[in-house]
Amino acid sequence: MNFELSEEQQQIKMSVREFAEAEIAPHVMEWDETQHFPEELRPKLAELGLLGILFPEKYGGSAMGYVEYATIIEEIARVCGSVGLSVAAHNSLCSNHIFMFGTEKQKEKYLAPLARGESFGAWGLTEADAGSDASGTRTTAVRENGHFVVNGSKNFITHAISCHTCVAVAVTDRSKGNKGISAFIFDKSMEGFRPDHKENKLGMRASETASVVFEDCKVPEENLLGNEGEGFLQAMKILDGGRISIAALSVGIAQGAYEAAVRYAKERQQFGKPIAEFQAIQFKLADMATEIEAARLLTMQAAFLKDNNKRVTRQSAMAKLFASEVAVRVSEESIQIHGGYGYTKDYPAEKYWRDSKLCTIGEGTSEIQRLVIAKDLLRA
Repeated sequence: MNFELSEEQQQIKMSVREFAEAEIAPHVMEWDETQHFPEELRPKLAELGLLGILFPEKYGGSAMGYVEYATIIEEIARVCGSVGLSVAAHNSLCSNHIFMFGTEKQKEKYLAPLARGESFGAWGLTEADAGSDASGTRTTAVRENGHFVVNGSKNFITHAISCHTCVAVAVTDRSKGNKGISAFIFDKSMEGFRPDHKENKLGMRASETASVVFEDCKVPEENLLGNEGEGFLQAMKILDGGRISIAALSVGIAQGAYEAAVRYAKERQQFGKPIAEFQAIQFKLADMATEIEAARLLTMQAAFLKDNNKRVTRQSAMAKLFASEVAVRVSEESIQIHGGYGYTKDYPAEKYWRDSKLCTIGEGTSEIQRLVIAKDLLRA
């Protein structure tokens, strides 16, 4: 087993780190305070190939694997969780759904522009009454004269306002339960498709989150992904990879919070010496570093297995569960090490903590991850 990144992977890691520190870091707090979604970053992200990380070059992608992908998300999130979340959602949800289940025609029409970074993509699963229970979907799609007429809404959708392409699921046959849910590609220009209420969030405030509403939205039959009734199963497979995204996002946030704590501990003087010299602080830093490394190893194991076409349901859920909860603990300890200053916006600790909490909720709560893991363990 090789626990080190290759030379090429190290180069990718450092190039993304340099980009994040030069192009993102100077604006992080401003974007957070104003809830500004940095659309101006999209061309720069595209130039680096970061909006088509997982996809073949023939679609305009970078043809990288999940190990590279997890490394990239971690490096961005180390500086800004919001931008890391946007890059992750674009790659692993909307774009990946089309890549995994779309026809060649659908990939050429919709995936290629997404992979080239000509727009951001959105993905809609969650509804007001369908969160952890995705089978509770109420949005409907009725076949009618060569179209599906879609009515309903989706909540908490990343890029709902800025996207040009959105993948979402709807019920095509209520009598079939989960097997009556189908997935569709929506174009923002379609009549009856519109973004709605933008959320005012605790953290990840520079990542755009809003609702999507479908009002008699006519979707051509050719925009059905796969066959009718396959949407729920498709979504579950997409979430297997998406959980690797959130695990990597969590590791990056935790790493950023840890590094901020180390810097502060070396600078802050109490009782005539830096607080880093006190055992109480040293023990905190040691525990933080150990948990981050464990979370990173779980994440990279899941990414490695995904790259080798292995089933990753259990491993991605474990990585997501552990890494997300580590991010919250490490960020909170970073605040504690900063003391009173950690409670102010003059230092980055409080933002890492605010951003970290989403990781225990999005793409399946910690409670759902435990159910997924237990179910997989008991079926073995």
